[in-house]
Amino acid sequence: MTENEFLLADRIAKIQSVVKEYGEDKFAISYSGGKDSSVLSALIDMALPGNKIPRVYANTGIELNMVRDFVMRKQWTDERIEIIKPAVPIKKMLEQEGYPFKSKKHAHEVRLYQRDGYENHKGLRVYIGIEPDKKWSSQNTCPKKLQYQFTDENKLKISDMCCVRLKEEPLQTWQKEHNRPIAIIGVMREEGGRRSGAQCLAFRGGKLYAFQPLAVVSKDWEDWFIDEYKVEIPALYYEPFNFIRTGCKGCPFAVNLQKELEVLEKYFPKERQQCEIIWKPVYDEYRRLNYRLKNKKERQNEE
Repeated sequence: MTENEFLLADRIAKIQSVVKEYGEDKFAISYSGGKDSSVLSALIDMALPGNKIPRVYANTGIELNMVRDFVMRKQWTDERIEIIKPAVPIKKMLEQEGYPFKSKKHAHEVRLYQRDGYENHKGLRVYIGIEPDKKWSSQNTCPKKLQYQFTDENKLKISDMCCVRLKEEPLQTWQKEHNRPIAIIGVMREEGGRRSGAQCLAFRGGKLYAFQPLAVVSKDWEDWFIDEYKVEIPALYYEPFNFIRTGCKGCPFAVNLQKELEVLEKYFPKERQQCEIIWKPVYDEYRRLNYRLKNKKERQNEE
């Protein structure tokens, strides 16, 4: 048995054990139609042949079209796929909550600062360098280029709440309505950031609320599984597009945002234009700072 096969057997056993303990009718899969959730869905089917666990997809209106169409096409042959929509439109939500910027951690810290200041938040004080803490690495501190966002100089409202409002809360509402309190989520620790501490079983108030069977696997294992078991994933992950991730189109949290927008410009110009409209305040600031997006001078030099 190879290492990949051993890990597969381990994950199948874990899924079977957890679902047997709580009951299949208590679970719902958080299904985005992307690579991770497609692997997750296939793995669940391998572990639990004939299962009826719903795959719940939040159609936010800003998903990449090819991924949205992939999910809708899958729904034709898989009645377990449930398509839901958020209660609030993206534009209104961003205006009310604030825009994503840099990363979920950074946006979270800015949101706290804009709401409360930094006096009552030690983690925030450490993040912006006011209160040193040897336990925190330099990766957990704010880049100098973005320190101004913790002053009155910053006029942009920033928040990490867009995923919560557009995806997490609609799923939680659906779960409550259908009495399926445990979400199966395709999160991997290897992805880093907030996900680096992901647990296979996540409890709140002593009750299991999230089951993350992919937490311990790697992207290499995922690629092996896709190839070995012919798992269908959206074409965006292959040539000529080569997307690494597929979430909300043009998401400002994307580290490779410039490359993603260039691909959209070449193959899906209308979606590229949509990104500029949705995320304009963030994109303008990224370009002003020459951060993640090329500014006008750089673009002119390339031409």
